[in-house]
Amino acid sequence: MTTMTDVARRAGVSVATVSHVLNDTRPVRPDTRAAVLGAIDELGYTHNTLARSLVTSRTRSIGLAVSAISNPYFTEILQGVEAGALEAGYSLLITDPHDDPRHERKVVQLLHERRVDGMIVAPSAEPAEMVEYLARREVPTVFLDRLVGGGHDQVCAENTGPVRQLVKHLAELGHTRIGLVAGLPGLSTTTERVQGYREGLRAHGLPFAPELLAGGNSEAAGAQDATRRLLAAPEPPTAIITANNAMTIGTLRALRELGLDVPRDIALACFDDFSWADLFTPRLTAIAQPSKDIGAAAVRLLLERLAEPDRAPRTVRLPCTFVHRTSCGCAETVPATPPAAQERNPLP
Repeated sequence: MTTMTDVARRAGVSVATVSHVLNDTRPVRPDTRAAVLGAIDELGYTHNTLARSLVTSRTRSIGLAVSAISNPYFTEILQGVEAGALEAGYSLLITDPHDDPRHERKVVQLLHERRVDGMIVAPSAEPAEMVEYLARREVPTVFLDRLVGGGHDQVCAENTGPVRQLVKHLAELGHTRIGLVAGLPGLSTTTERVQGYREGLRAHGLPFAPELLAGGNSEAAGAQDATRRLLAAPEPPTAIITANNAMTIGTLRALRELGLDVPRDIALACFDDFSWADLFTPRLTAIAQPSKDIGAAAVRLLLERLAEPDRAPRTVRLPCTFVHRTSCGCAETVPATPPAAQERNPLP
């Protein structure tokens, strides 16, 4: 097996210099670095990261806990996290908490026992036990997509403004009965999107009707049932907003089962764009979240926390984009524009 000594001998440098090149612990002259890297490539040397972690107490690994990894939204977030981690020289350990508070606590402990340097977590609707575990052990953590209150590093998209914009768009098309299929209770995303819905109604002089707000539990089956309930109301909606991409699928299934045509019989707009949204007939009007950017921002926040453990916590919000298509009932003539959104403590 090729050793660091072999690399040093081939490059004509000391073992310490090879170590500095590998671990980036001290500046090395460009020609010397090139010689070391050339020797590593020529000899096929593989750095022993496990041995290094025993010396430095760092494993150069990040734990990622996100539910529904099969969801296109979280898949794109994962791509952003992976790219950011790889660029910084970190590997990923990935788990799925299944949005179950008890399982969430277990998988976070499992990642901690694997000695990850820090974690990125998309919390459940009841994250208190998990948050307490991480805080008590002072594990550097960034919460992703869903907020858990102040005092933590966290990153997500704007939620309230974009839903308010969807309501505005539908109201300006003449709809006065606009329904919302909302997400899982307890999630900050659900709370903020419902808030945006109510603000949008109020801004256009439309009364809030409780029968037009139905919970879909952030899943397709739940949204299917929620849509049936909305349409069974004495005065059913003429337009529906779905609060995530999984629920959009459930709503479309319900509308098909009921024999309703979109947008001839009912208009539809959704929060979350996904790669095949423009393949439906009609094409789906949607709010697109900056999924990969959210993942990359989470990595940057975590690396900042590792570098400065005592710095003040930061909450970063990234703006979404309104993608105008035809499921809302109008021609595809409006260019995509970002909805009103504020970025709090934006990353440099």
